[in-house]
Amino acid sequence: MIQKENIIIFPVASETVNKDAWNQMHIQSFEYLFPFIEAPEKTKVSDAKQGNSQNNVNQKGDVISETGNLSAEQVILAFNHLPVDITIVDENNRVLFFNKAKDRFFPRSPAIVGRLVQNCHPPESVHIVEEIVETLKTGKKDKADFWIQMKGKFILIQYFALRDEEGNFKGVIEVSQDVTEIRNLQGEKRLLNWK
Repeated sequence: MIQKENIIIFPVASETVNKDAWNQMHIQSFEYLFPFIEAPEKTKVSDAKQGNSQNNVNQKGDVISETGNLSAEQVILAFNHLPVDITIVDENNRVLFFNKAKDRFFPRSPAIVGRLVQNCHPPESVHIVEEIVETLKTGKKDKADFWIQMKGKFILIQYFALRDEEGNFKGVIEVSQDVTEIRNLQGEKRLLNWK
């Protein structure tokens, strides 16, 4: 296999693949382990040459990223069909977005969008929310986990720091999930059973 790559594939590819495509392949190869060689040094390619490796939104609102492309409608559908409550807050503590999961346990109104996150929680828990956001913002932690029991459900609440590729703080995502059934899983289920 390696001999065929060296004798046939690599020489043909060298003549037909342009330099930008080679650079993209080089960058993308770091997403995988290098099983037979030591990992080569990753070269920095200018943003202009990275093309699709940067996350963008086009005129129609489509999200274009190195891991795939989705329309705005598909993004909203995906968020709303996840079995979790999601709320995203920006670096200035303002609510940017929340999903409309089928069975939200923490109801949200569109009126919270643009509000300070502190104004979206009961007064008795505001100090906890402020501490979480500040701890994530300063980089002391990247994640905070809590769990509560509510209306017969075991709810896992997680906060994750959102950071760009340079490590700059861009906000917080709160993800809450009913893990009652997950906690009760045992053994394995390898075959699909609709019953």
